Amino acid sequence: MIRILHTGDLHLGMESYGRMDPATGLSTRVGDFLSSFDELVDYALASSVDLVLFCGDAYKTRDPSPTFQREFARRIARLAGDGIAVFLLVGNHDLPNALGRATSVEIFQTLDVKNVYVANRVETQVVWTRHGPVQVVSLPWVSRSFLLSREEARGKSLEEVNGLILEKMQNVVAARIAELDPSVPAVLAAHAAVFGVQYGSERRALLGQEVIIPRGTILNPAFDYVALGHIHKHQVISNMPLAIYAGSLQRIDFGEEDEPKGYVVVDLPERKEAGGSADGQVPEFCFRPSLAREFLTIQVDADTDDPTSAVLQAIAAQEARLKDAVVRLQIKVSARREGLIQDAAIQKALKDAYYVAAVSKEVQREHRARLGSRSIDEMTPVEALRLYFLTRKTPPDRLEELMEYGERLIREATL
Repeated sequence: MIRILHTGDLHLGMESYGRMDPATGLSTRVGDFLSSFDELVDYALASSVDLVLFCGDAYKTRDPSPTFQREFARRIARLAGDGIAVFLLVGNHDLPNALGRATSVEIFQTLDVKNVYVANRVETQVVWTRHGPVQVVSLPWVSRSFLLSREEARGKSLEEVNGLILEKMQNVVAARIAELDPSVPAVLAAHAAVFGVQYGSERRALLGQEVIIPRGTILNPAFDYVALGHIHKHQVISNMPLAIYAGSLQRIDFGEEDEPKGYVVVDLPERKEAGGSADGQVPEFCFRPSLAREFLTIQVDADTDDPTSAVLQAIAAQEARLKDAVVRLQIKVSARREGLIQDAAIQKALKDAYYVAAVSKEVQREHRARLGSRSIDEMTPVEALRLYFLTRKTPPDRLEELMEYGERLIREATL
């Protein structure tokens, strides 16, 4: 048996919803991400893990600071130094901004760090673990321009271009599969979006740029396991072969509020025959939750004679969760009672929260398309933004998503 720990999408360097830690000089949110990674490393060292598959996006940016590189390298060194093989796949956040520059994880390959393997192209590497070899087929982040030259795309429609891209993708993966030794366990490590995946908070941020991979391209019985990265939402997309998105270790924003965070541990059975996987056995796996920072939305309908009391009661009901949570408070109130809300009392009630992301008011007006008795100058930026979306008759589910991103941009602009 070979035990694999599958993770990725660390995005080290995320600082939103944090404050400076005077002891380290880093954002407390960076501390959150490092703590989750430490938890993973500790588990790997204590649980006979043979191979750690890190499926891309080590850092938030393509040019991480030396401090972030140092902290990431320290943890990789702990794993490799204990004899655990570490496979680092290049994700879209790891790629350089210009052709010819190094990826953010290439230094491990350049220094030839023992037990560390780096993959920045489609290839097959034999990774040696304490319990034998594993063939790892790598499918790093692949852009359209990488798969298709300008000459090949010239004069073709978007549909024709997409068809060529998918054909090339299928061909390169099929070529790697044909080279596999059927007597040695084989896994596919990919940083990509697979057709039909459930997105997390990323909400297809790279829509129009990323290549959506058909399931048939990667779900091949030649693989004992398919380890996927890029999507932050943990999910199993296939049982035969077993294919899983481990998801991210920490929540990035409120779009991931209700998502479990953690990593996947897989036990690969030995291949007893040269004809394929171990007697048709399906690998056993478990999802291990990580110590992820909680995000908490408190919604309260405060359209009462004493709206402040209604808000304070809603906050008190979540008292046990406030201390360790990034909190946003959403208050619904009528225009005639809005002036009764005591902001100072609400801020005091929220003082024990780890971080207060926003306190917003949805003011119910008889005619939402009008400003009523208030001028635009009397509104907060958040209120003005919400009013704009309401006048545009934005659907409710879309409205809340847009407001989440709008509030974040407003908050960052005012820091």
